[in-house]
Amino acid sequence: MLAEAHLQRITARINGVEVTRTVAARLTLVELLREDLGLTGTKVSCELQVCGVCTVLVDGSPVSSCTYLAIDADGRDVQTVEGLADGEQLHPLQTAFVESMALQCGFCTPGFLMMSKALLDRVPDPSPEQIAKHLDGNICRCTGYEPIIRAVGCAARRLRGEADHE
Repeated sequence: MLAEAHLQRITARINGVEVTRTVAARLTLVELLREDLGLTGTKVSCELQVCGVCTVLVDGSPVSSCTYLAIDADGRDVQTVEGLADGEQLHPLQTAFVESMALQCGFCTPGFLMMSKALLDRVPDPSPEQIAKHLDGNICRCTGYEPIIRAVGCAARRLRGEADHE
């Protein structure tokens, strides 16, 4: 049993919803998301902050939720892959990933989507080289990276309101 000194009450906005929980000081953000809140879109793989699978956005910046403590999310906005869609309407990144066949097994896809969202929020017209550099910390064992880079470029054009072309 944990001593009360090791517990902390936190409040965060997760995908736009205010959530308050009492958490252990050592609980990671991914554990809070998956085990407590049932947001299983965020995956766990290396648990060492090297693969990008667990990427979520905290105050708009990508973080590795496998090493980011839940208590550090107190007072912050957290967005997971579940928070990308607007109801039944997929985010342009999600649509572009499907249309570009930028996923196979799909395990790495949530991390790529969240890293891509962070990029497009800051750089609305990235070059393929900028996309590749930004996604450098995310690992995919199935697709190669070209379909992913194409999908992010496609989503960027759509978000800017441009006709889709390669």
